[in-house]
Amino acid sequence: MTTFAFPSPSALSRRTMVGVAALAAVVCLWSSFALSTRALETTGMSMGDAAIMRFGVPAIALAPWIPRTLRHLRGEHASVIALVLLAGLPHFLLFAWGAHLTSAALTGLLVPGTVPLFVTVLLFLAFRSPIPRRRLIALGAIVAGVAVSATLTGGPAGEGGIAVLMAAGLVWAAYTIGLSRTRLDPLGVIALVSLTSLIAALVLAAAGALPSQLFSGTVDVPAWGAYALVQGVGTGMLSTACYVVAVKNLGSSITAAAGALSPVLTAVVAVPLLDEPLTVGLAVALVLIVSGVVAFALTPAGAARPPAADRRR
Repeated sequence: MTTFAFPSPSALSRRTMVGVAALAAVVCLWSSFALSTRALETTGMSMGDAAIMRFGVPAIALAPWIPRTLRHLRGEHASVIALVLLAGLPHFLLFAWGAHLTSAALTGLLVPGTVPLFVTVLLFLAFRSPIPRRRLIALGAIVAGVAVSATLTGGPAGEGGIAVLMAAGLVWAAYTIGLSRTRLDPLGVIALVSLTSLIAALVLAAAGALPSQLFSGTVDVPAWGAYALVQGVGTGMLSTACYVVAVKNLGSSITAAAGALSPVLTAVVAVPLLDEPLTVGLAVALVLIVSGVVAFALTPAGAARPPAADRRR
């Protein structure tokens, strides 16, 4: 008697499923990152305290992986390491500064929303690869959304905050490209970024460049504990690990595009949680940017990616 077995899912299907699941987690965790960063003022914590907690928790948790990660750095190009390190303290300070100047919804919209634009521009400048027309149209929608947010949603510091958030998006785009070229595994990336950022944050706080309650002896233990859970564990470890997995399985362009869907969740949750209004200008910007990233993600990426030989190198 002949028995039949159902075929197992192909390697490509498994990779796609893993990548999509990782992206879903990234969307939720990025939303919590934007909300908790915007709410930083209400906790009484300073930016230096937040940075120490954000990177200190994963650095301590992943301490056993640090020696192995440092050994693996010998095979990495210095430029790739520099790009990966941008995801640490540089991005966090820009993100927190922009959140302070704007709103949670706008923070959650502009940073991930502009990443696909900057990734495409950086890849074009580096590899001169042609950009499909549909992606150009999608990127045009993103640019229009940014312009709307700059003109219709700001307060007195709105434009400055938007510029800072766009700088944070550019930094994250550079990190995304470096992430796609590094040989480090997800835990190695988190360990490296967290350790270097923690050291830098402690040095800046001790020197007085970053205000910190840690060095003044006025630590609010409940606030630090809650922030350690949301930022240290959620953003510092889980979101970074999921983002690395998504990039490895889906590619940098698609991951950057789909990750921009987190603003929808952020804008909705910010209304009851932070009492932020969903204005007409923000709604228009949200529709333009989200529709742009969806169209971007649905466009085949083959023509926009660097040649295979360059990717291997």
